[in-house]
Amino acid sequence: MEKLPFRSGRRGTHNGQNENGQHENGHGQRGRGRGRLQGDRVREQEVRRRAQSQEHSQRDADRQRGGARGGARGGGRGGHRGGGAERLRFGGGRNEQPGGAERQVMRAGAEGTGARRGGHNGDRREGRDGTDPSPRKLGYKTLEDLSKQEPSVVAITLSSNPGFRALLGETPMRPDLVQLICLVVSKAFTSRTDRGTLQHLANIIKESKFLSITLLHYVGGMMSDSNQTRRAQFPQHLEYITAILLEVLSIFPASSVNTVNMLVTLLQASINTLRASGVDFLPKVEEKMETLTGLIAHLQEKSREGTLRTDKDTYGLLTNVDDNEGEEQEDFRNIPLYPTPEEFHQNHKPFLRQNLTSRRYTNTHLYLDTHFRLLREDFVRPLREGIQQLLQDQMAMGRNDNPLKKKRFDDIRVYFSTYLVVPKCTHTGLAYIVQFDVQPLKFVRWQNSKRLLFGSLVCLSYDNFESFLFATVSDRDPKYLEKGQVQITFTEESRVKLARIQKNQLFLMVETTAYFEAYRYVLEGLKEQTEDDLPFQRYIVECSTDVLPPAYLRRRDVYDLSDVAKPEHKNSIRPFNSLDVDAWPDMEELGLDESQMKAFQLALTKELAIIQGPPGTGKTYVGLKIAQALLTNKDLWNNTNSAPMLVVCYTNHALDQFLEGIHKFLKNGIVRVGGRSNSEILKQFNLRQLTHSQHFKRTLPTHLRTAYNQIYRQLCDEERAIKSQSLKLECSLKGVMRETFLQRFMLERHWMNLNSPPMEDGFEIKKKPNLMMEWLGLGSTPFQQRESETANGNEAEEAMEEEEDLIEIEEEAELIQAERMIEDGWTIGPRAGRDDKKKRNMEEDVRKVEELMLAMNLDNVDTRAEQNEKVWEVQKHQRKKMKQKVRHELGLSSDMTDQQEENVFDVWSLNLKDRWRLYRLWVSRYRIEVRTKALESEEAYQNAVDRMADVKRQENLHVLREATVIGMTTTGAAKFRKALQEVRPCLVIVEEAAEVLEAHTITTLSRACQHLILIGDHQQLRPSATVFELAKNFNLEMSMFERLVNMELPFVRLNYQHRMRPDIARLLTPHIYSALENHPSVFEYENIKGLNTNLFFLEHNHLEEEIKDGKSHQNTHEAKFVVALCQYLLLQEYKPEQITILTTYTGQLHCLRKQMPASVFSGVKVHVVDKYQGEENDIILLSLVRSNPQGKVGFLNIPNRVCVALSRAKKGLYCIGNSGILSTVKLWSNIFHTLREKEQVGRALTLCCQNHPNRQIKASKADDFNDAPEGGCTQPCEFRLDCGHVCTRACHPYDPDHKEFNCTKKCEKILCNEGHKCTLTCHEICPKKCPVKVEKIIPQCQHTQMVPCHQDPGTFICGEPCMKLLPCGHRCDSVCGRSCSTRCIVTVTLKLRCGHNQQGPCFYKTSTEQPECKVPCKHQLKCGHDCHGTCSKCYQGRYHAPCPQRCERLLICSHKCTEPCTRDCPPCRKPCENCCVHSKCKRECGQSCAPCIEPCNWQCPHQSCSKLCHEPCDRPPCTEPCRKTLDCGHPCIGLCGDKCPTKCRFCDHDDVLEIFFGTEDEPDARFIQLEDCGHIFESTAMDQWMSEVNQGPEEQQVAIKLKECPRCKTPIRKNLRYGSHVNRSLAEIEMVKKKINGRESDIVEQRKILKNQWVENQKICQIYIPKEDNEIQAKLEKTYLTASDLWILENKIDFLIRVAKLLKVRNKKMLFTDGYKFRQGVNQFMSWLNNTSQKFTDQQVFDLQRELQRLNLLAELNVRCHIADTKDQMRKMQSEVQEIRHALEMPGQFTDQDQLNVKEALKSLDEKFPATGLGISEEERKMIVSAMRMPPGHWHKCPNGHVYVITECGGANQRAKCPDCKASIGGENHTLDSGNRVATEMDGSQHSAWSEANNLLNFDPHDF
Repeated sequence: MEKLPFRSGRRGTHNGQNENGQHENGHGQRGRGRGRLQGDRVREQEVRRRAQSQEHSQRDADRQRGGARGGARGGGRGGHRGGGAERLRFGGGRNEQPGGAERQVMRAGAEGTGARRGGHNGDRREGRDGTDPSPRKLGYKTLEDLSKQEPSVVAITLSSNPGFRALLGETPMRPDLVQLICLVVSKAFTSRTDRGTLQHLANIIKESKFLSITLLHYVGGMMSDSNQTRRAQFPQHLEYITAILLEVLSIFPASSVNTVNMLVTLLQASINTLRASGVDFLPKVEEKMETLTGLIAHLQEKSREGTLRTDKDTYGLLTNVDDNEGEEQEDFRNIPLYPTPEEFHQNHKPFLRQNLTSRRYTNTHLYLDTHFRLLREDFVRPLREGIQQLLQDQMAMGRNDNPLKKKRFDDIRVYFSTYLVVPKCTHTGLAYIVQFDVQPLKFVRWQNSKRLLFGSLVCLSYDNFESFLFATVSDRDPKYLEKGQVQITFTEESRVKLARIQKNQLFLMVETTAYFEAYRYVLEGLKEQTEDDLPFQRYIVECSTDVLPPAYLRRRDVYDLSDVAKPEHKNSIRPFNSLDVDAWPDMEELGLDESQMKAFQLALTKELAIIQGPPGTGKTYVGLKIAQALLTNKDLWNNTNSAPMLVVCYTNHALDQFLEGIHKFLKNGIVRVGGRSNSEILKQFNLRQLTHSQHFKRTLPTHLRTAYNQIYRQLCDEERAIKSQSLKLECSLKGVMRETFLQRFMLERHWMNLNSPPMEDGFEIKKKPNLMMEWLGLGSTPFQQRESETANGNEAEEAMEEEEDLIEIEEEAELIQAERMIEDGWTIGPRAGRDDKKKRNMEEDVRKVEELMLAMNLDNVDTRAEQNEKVWEVQKHQRKKMKQKVRHELGLSSDMTDQQEENVFDVWSLNLKDRWRLYRLWVSRYRIEVRTKALESEEAYQNAVDRMADVKRQENLHVLREATVIGMTTTGAAKFRKALQEVRPCLVIVEEAAEVLEAHTITTLSRACQHLILIGDHQQLRPSATVFELAKNFNLEMSMFERLVNMELPFVRLNYQHRMRPDIARLLTPHIYSALENHPSVFEYENIKGLNTNLFFLEHNHLEEEIKDGKSHQNTHEAKFVVALCQYLLLQEYKPEQITILTTYTGQLHCLRKQMPASVFSGVKVHVVDKYQGEENDIILLSLVRSNPQGKVGFLNIPNRVCVALSRAKKGLYCIGNSGILSTVKLWSNIFHTLREKEQVGRALTLCCQNHPNRQIKASKADDFNDAPEGGCTQPCEFRLDCGHVCTRACHPYDPDHKEFNCTKKCEKILCNEGHKCTLTCHEICPKKCPVKVEKIIPQCQHTQMVPCHQDPGTFICGEPCMKLLPCGHRCDSVCGRSCSTRCIVTVTLKLRCGHNQQGPCFYKTSTEQPECKVPCKHQLKCGHDCHGTCSKCYQGRYHAPCPQRCERLLICSHKCTEPCTRDCPPCRKPCENCCVHSKCKRECGQSCAPCIEPCNWQCPHQSCSKLCHEPCDRPPCTEPCRKTLDCGHPCIGLCGDKCPTKCRFCDHDDVLEIFFGTEDEPDARFIQLEDCGHIFESTAMDQWMSEVNQGPEEQQVAIKLKECPRCKTPIRKNLRYGSHVNRSLAEIEMVKKKINGRESDIVEQRKILKNQWVENQKICQIYIPKEDNEIQAKLEKTYLTASDLWILENKIDFLIRVAKLLKVRNKKMLFTDGYKFRQGVNQFMSWLNNTSQKFTDQQVFDLQRELQRLNLLAELNVRCHIADTKDQMRKMQSEVQEIRHALEMPGQFTDQDQLNVKEALKSLDEKFPATGLGISEEERKMIVSAMRMPPGHWHKCPNGHVYVITECGGANQRAKCPDCKASIGGENHTLDSGNRVATEMDGSQHSAWSEANNLLNFDPHDF
């Protein structure tokens, strides 16, 4: 027998949860959200200045976390959290808990994010911040020792030590301990660098008893303390306390104001009392008390105004209207870094000053102010002007995105339909993957595009930039960008705003091209730079040309340069006085030329040295000499404190070069800080590498190790929690989700409906693993058949040919990113070397979750559908279309609305477009729930990351302070600015100084700097500004290097170039450099092979093309020529590494790459000129690109760029460009003049054959190189090879001995005895076995096949069609050599069990399975409509498909009935739309509305209403004209007391005067605007319309209804003018609602009856139908039930009780086989009964009753069979039973006649085989049992079956003889004699009733 699960009890709370589904902590209190600890702290001096500051908020009070956020977590954040807080409205009680599928995902996610991460996946007994529940408290001695440490040490120790939190929770506390705590905490708050740590510390104090209890007692006790020693210390202690309070209040103004206010009040009283008793207080205490009082008053005022929200909202704490606004505006330190809304929406003209380049600055403040404003404007202006243009265009285009998507903006890049996809845990904090609409950007080549580069600033808004969020791009992968995804990190303030924005919000995202991170660090540095701390003001600000020696050299100037000298002069050089010019050694001894020697002397003897190094002059060489001299004489400049040398370079490459040079003479003490380094030598000196070394770990202070471990544990916990949710979010957009994961987010009827799909063509589908795929049209039916529905414009992508692998070009985007990305020395995760493993684990987790969640994964689309046993192969192009279709649909943002969802009756009847819209709605709900769950962990994670950053900053400082040389890029120096201020390098060398903006150089310098050396060349590349106007008119692009040179400060230019051959150097001198001499080495270069010149400029006039994305250009003609020339040079046996192709535009890079397959050009470098400064190569091919009718040369007219382009080549330089337009530039004109002197310019380049020097080719275009196909000429080679063949190539200069040549002629070798020749080419190795195919006979079948010569035909699989016949008579569809198929798929006519014939596969004839019968039902239903089902859908007429005919009748509420065919429309389920000025009805439309009893608001100066809101008004409408003026300045066209219409008689003339009633054009006409729909009508006509009784023919049918708008038929509900009409109609409607819903008293009574009925039968229902029992109980407890609801419940209860009784019978009185089949029948009946479309219509009730009657009779038959089986009678009655069973199991409805026939048959069976077997009828048996009045267990029978009774206890205590057969009956000692047994057939008992225990066994325990 089948066992049913027995469930006791009910679902309760889990794992320490309370009934609301929330967790409790260890103290039984509900844990509160700790709130993210962000926000700039308000410094007290800022408050004293009364400047507007910022304060930041945390979450609302009900989400604040207290202490540790722990408590038992119940297996992690993804598990159960109870019901309340996280339930959705969908699906009722069934859907409250995560389903099995979802739990699988939780487990899959936990596998990697739990056990793999340090074993934190078990019971998490730690709190949210990683603390132990019962940590050891910090002791007095520990605190005392801590008070002597540095502030940063104190701050980190307190914030990370769990013992401190425990200490603060201790009450009461000794006064001396309180004093010590205040001292230590106030000291911690003086640390200004560890911001995240201080915020966390302030939160610990704010949430502790120390602040709320202990300090109150301590401060209050001061007044009564008589100890004179302590009283004398109180002023100092009060200073500590006020400092702490000010800090806590500044960081958490909203949540701490009340507690701090109480303390301040008590403090003031104590101060007054102590002062009165003679205690003096320091002015600091008074000032802080005044500041606290003012701040509290300000916050309390905001609280009263309702504008004090939470701790992270930004508003000014204190303002003073009397402040001089002009002066405030002048102070650049008060200007915010980020743009403000006012800047976007107003015509904002910022105040700017020009960078002074020809005169000195008047003061340092002006200098800093100028650079701050210019730099800020450089990144703000593109964003500001771009957004202003965007807003103007939106206004002009009516806010339609489509035209905007095609528009290109000059200053910004716009991304539409942007939304957050998934949070990501990064080492800098929480980031988000965002998705944007990539369709308008299909043209973008993301690999080389400058769009969305790392560090770029993006601005997101959803309300036209009334508010916005700022973020920076924190990771960029071109592969994901192509899909429209990028990772961004929000700014601190924006993270707070984001938490308040709904989770599925769509944004407009705008990008500015500026690298914001660099701007931010520099701008912050300028703000923090004080005038007094700026070094070298004498030169930088005042521009003094009298440069002094370094301060350290003025004390002692003895240098020893023996280590710098040439090896042969090392011993001869002695120490000397460097300030004595004559004492210096000779330049030859030091290995320097004349200019290099001057530069060397200048650098060592002047505190500010400027060295200009033209191309090839060895400025890096000189720089390294200078660095070596300084480092070997370190005791001169580093004798007081250990200060390192700082080396700053503009690029990573230059930094690597310089530090590698230093490493040659300094093996230890180097620290490289920055991004990508390609140097293996420097790898060991990388800051990150050093902080992970064993030496570092040993020397690291204990407090940092402890803090790191504690915070790291918390990071792992939070990361695990976030990732478990992130995995789900990520997967939800990677493909099509399985329906089981979306079940909780569907309406219950849609879930049931989805699981009942319609039949498909073909055969029966028994199992659909991918139901969602089937529903979305992606299933087993070939995809192309489904495309017709969505073919409107979704054209397939053109088939892409497989392109050849092209060379790798270091894209400009990658190069820019490499300079931007700065490693700061740590990552989340185990300390070192585990990143790759972690990534692999993460990928494995993602893969597992994808398998569980996704029915279709876009990253791995299966090639076949799973739904059918017949595998449908999906061709490659179809699969591509399917993938494209799904990606397109997932990217759309048009979800179905909740209202539209409610109106969907059958999800299978929707078209594909609407199915996808509904699917997106379900996914959207799923994502919102997951995002909400992750929010709390996101806050805690960010908080921990901020604290970890403080710890890492201290760790980095620990390394940097021990360094001798620190190397940084300018970007790194900006980021590590604060660290540099603490390290205080006294000596700074800036390489490439002329490429760096002056503001960057300023922030690199610290006050301790005594010596600054600037090396560069301002005549090569300059710094670049974003805004051209600022570069042109404000001199922003001038570096400090160039400005100081222009101001005539002393500098040295290096004059000897060691790179270019003289011909090339002539192009620079005198055109760019006045003097540049050639070193002898450059005269020794050999000539370039294959060409008749080493320098040439090829002229052409082929036009350029513009690149669609960006402002770049390309020139295909130039690209083809340069590539052909490069290939020609490679054929001259030049190595690829010797050739570099340069171009002046990034667009040309891609054009070049497309022409350069990797197989030919691998190793050739291709670069943009700007990224090649400082590099060189033997041969340079230069493409200048520009060629246009307008004669524009772009930046080719900038001498700096031309200088770089022409100075990279050592041996050969070949340029191609349009000399015509270039000649308009004076510089180029002079260069062309120089070239023509030696005929090095022309329309064609001459190629010379090395083998035949007399043969020359003039090449003016790429095709001309075809005349030198192998690099020589067109003559044949004719060289005889070792194999005997002749070389087939044309003349080639490479491989003259043909050692590498492969002969391609046909091989002539014989392979086998048959004489077959080798089929390969001559150079290939011949095969060992002959592969030639010959005819052979296959022995198994005697077929002739083409078989390889070497193969035995017995092993060959014959490919002839199989000729065998299957058992059905049809031919096998396999091939001869393979096994025959087992299923015949030939289409034949099938005879189905239902009696119908149908076409289908032949194998069904012998299969137990049956295809679904598709014959239409056509039965006339009880409603009068024909049934639309099929034979199978209607179960052969047993239970008909619901009538799909829509009702569409107009309900009393004016909505249409959405139910399917129904006799009586049920109450409307839509949200009620009734509302008034006071409130809105929140009930369903069909429920009665509670009348509003507020006073009526209809008032005007002339009249007023005295009635309640819901009553008809007692005043007439006012007819006086409205006296108000509209925004446009014209008078209002409305009436007094009514809402002013939005239209104007003049501005909207056509709309207002459009004739409708006919009275609109009267001159004194007044208008009413209906608030429900917005239409405007003339007032007198509208008043008349409202007063009419009927509106038309429809009104006669539905007399009771709301009046409607004459134009659009929208019901009128809101206008106060027509309140009387509306209220009267609503009152009538309410009466009708009550009638429909039933009287409340009747409903209460009926509900009670149904409850009682269910309670009476609940025991049996709980056992046999537990699921339905729960559902019925829930429905009976619903707060609102209508008469219709009760009707449905009544029917369902009746049927369920009868089913439960049948199941009880089945459990006890049926044979196993019969019971199993009976249960299947009951299950089928229950599926009909529980169907979501079950409304108990006449047809449904009829069908259910007939089926239940069938089940009743079947149960009766099964019970009879069970009884017969116990008596061994089954064989005798087998034929009769089979006949009855056949009648009961026949297809079709069970008719009355069928019922009568079965009953007759059962009666006949009773007569033949009485059920009792006693020879008496059933009635007689009952009479005997009743007459004897014996309880169960007293009736027995003898061995021959004769019945007797044992009286008394029922146990056998004596023997007797049977009166009928004389057999022994009875027994002794309560034991029956052998053969005697209980007569079960008399009363059903199973045991003798001789004891209470035995007797109980005769009863069903469930009956008690």
